[in-house]
Amino acid sequence: MPARVTQSMMNSQLLLNLNRNLSNIDNLQNQMATGRRINKPSDDPVGISFSLRYRSEIQLNDQYLRNVDSGISWLEYTDEMLDQVNSVFQRVREITVQGATGSNPQEALNIIASEVDQMYEQMVSIANSKFNGKYVFNGEMTDVKPYEAETAGSTASDTGKINFEIGVGVKLPVNVTGNEVFGDPNTANNAFVLLRNLSESLRNGDLDGVGEAIELIDQRMDKLLAVRADIGAKTNRIELAESRLKDISTNLTNLLAKTEDADMAEVIMNITMAENVYQASLAAGSKVIKPSLVDFLR
Repeated sequence: MPARVTQSMMNSQLLLNLNRNLSNIDNLQNQMATGRRINKPSDDPVGISFSLRYRSEIQLNDQYLRNVDSGISWLEYTDEMLDQVNSVFQRVREITVQGATGSNPQEALNIIASEVDQMYEQMVSIANSKFNGKYVFNGEMTDVKPYEAETAGSTASDTGKINFEIGVGVKLPVNVTGNEVFGDPNTANNAFVLLRNLSESLRNGDLDGVGEAIELIDQRMDKLLAVRADIGAKTNRIELAESRLKDISTNLTNLLAKTEDADMAEVIMNITMAENVYQASLAAGSKVIKPSLVDFLR
């Protein structure tokens, strides 16, 4: 037996449809205003799960990019300091060769010794270099001054490594220790020890000691070259990681946009259609609610 349709039922159904059409228009207008297809979880429960995952991965990737940027800055600053160390050694070697000729009077050797003393002070200053308020040559103890001028040749730096995470489970040590750059304490080719001994040999007119210093300087410069090569290799690696992370960031952003962003041309077309449907609903509704009891009594 067919159900009886009453005027009240028709009016209720009309209001339900009008509200549904208005809700559709409101949703489309919200998409147009925000430029996003998903503005609340109920818009697309599956899509919002992908969106949240993409956003989480983007945030993590951005942190890796910040780590990479900090790592590159640290490596570049370290290389600049190593270049200064190299310049000091080159100058010391140059004047040491002059002092080892055997034709210099003691007064000239004393003058060379005085310059060596100045180079020693400069070397200690470089060894205590800071980057962003942190000592770069004291391992993980970045808040502790590694060398004092009076004891530089007999003290060791901290040997800890500062690791920067540049990917999932990928850590790269970006620092070099003072021991690696200036040598182990109390060894002949320790930068501070050899400069002190060289100064003393010059003041004492010990040409054999001056000649030995040249060989020790060459040894330390070879060590320095190896450290700079390692810094260069790490810089290349971290720059490659930066390029990869930027590509990942672009891909994730595109995936997020495809998941969340609205197709504006489609939204405009849909909202036009929805408005037409709503106007048609109003027109049809005007005919549904028009009859009254008086109309039935006629």
